[in-house]
Amino acid sequence: MAKSGKRTPLWARLCAIFGCVLMVVAGGALVAQQVLVSRYAGSIETQNLLGAPAAKADAKAADITGPLNILLVGIDPRSDEQTPLSDSIIVAHIPKDMRQAYLFSVPRDLVVDIPPFEKTGFKGGRSKINAAMGYGSAVGNGKHDVVQGFELLAKTVGQLTGIREFDAGAIINFNGFKAIVEAMGGVTMTIDQNVKSEHLQPNGKPRPRLARCADNSCAHPYYGPQAEYKKGTYHLQAWQALDYVRQRYGLPRGDYDRQRHQQQFIKAMAKQALGKDVVTNPAKLDRVLKAAGKALIFDGGGYSVVDWAFSMKNIRSDDMTLIKLPGSSIIDNGRYRGEELDSSAKDFFASIRQDTVQDFVFRHPEYINNNAG
Repeated sequence: MAKSGKRTPLWARLCAIFGCVLMVVAGGALVAQQVLVSRYAGSIETQNLLGAPAAKADAKAADITGPLNILLVGIDPRSDEQTPLSDSIIVAHIPKDMRQAYLFSVPRDLVVDIPPFEKTGFKGGRSKINAAMGYGSAVGNGKHDVVQGFELLAKTVGQLTGIREFDAGAIINFNGFKAIVEAMGGVTMTIDQNVKSEHLQPNGKPRPRLARCADNSCAHPYYGPQAEYKKGTYHLQAWQALDYVRQRYGLPRGDYDRQRHQQQFIKAMAKQALGKDVVTNPAKLDRVLKAAGKALIFDGGGYSVVDWAFSMKNIRSDDMTLIKLPGSSIIDNGRYRGEELDSSAKDFFASIRQDTVQDFVFRHPEYINNNAG
């Protein structure tokens, strides 16, 4: 999307920033859509994910200044009696000039030190990072709270990266993403490798499960025909897009391939949400905005979602760089134990803290995810 001198429409920044890719924006003022902005902002659930203060009465977008770090966590919908797991963990870094955005995914199976958490009595320990939300979510009587779990996950990601605290955070429900894509009428995206679905049949219905695996004791509990996604550019239905980006089994790089596919999906989704087919169709635009609002639980660090949208007005889609963290599997006596990052990741995290990411990726171009466009 080419840069222009026009201001970014507020509704578009809201949808792209907190419903699609957190901060993909494009030009063109649509003052007439202010009623939709209010409706969208009002539909977002706000919670104290980061222990931040309540919204400030005199807060304004100009007070949100870089550098900034924002934590996005994608979860599968689960009841409050099920332990939540963070299926996707993405950190967005915005440099001091507030004109660029760097997004990187943290592998869900990354083995890390999870800090103690007084609220649940968790003593701390070494485990896969996607378990942190579960360790922090217990509220008693077999119940779980994803908001409380987010707090421990944020502490864990902060300990891994050295980011002392995040400026904003959001929990994104994958069913909510599906609703957005359905409201847009599907999404066009490029599939970069052949993928078979572990979960769905070619007609989109769930694959049957082996009876002996009902307790999730099997790594591959499904059988029967599989939905397939071939290399090329396609217009995918919502269920196809979400199914595609969930897959990791059978892929050469496992979760690293899945991270790339999620980034591809997010970027394609954002571009389409900002396209003419949505912008010039009030009914579709209204559906997309309402679906985006229902997909999120948001903590703006004391600032409203509208303030955050205005603060990102200078970021365009071409200013977003997608980062891939290099890593490898941990194999112990022939058994898979999780993932570990390359030692160079420490230098990348240091560049986040020092706000020198641009210099780092110039020296390490292998960190740029060129296949995520």
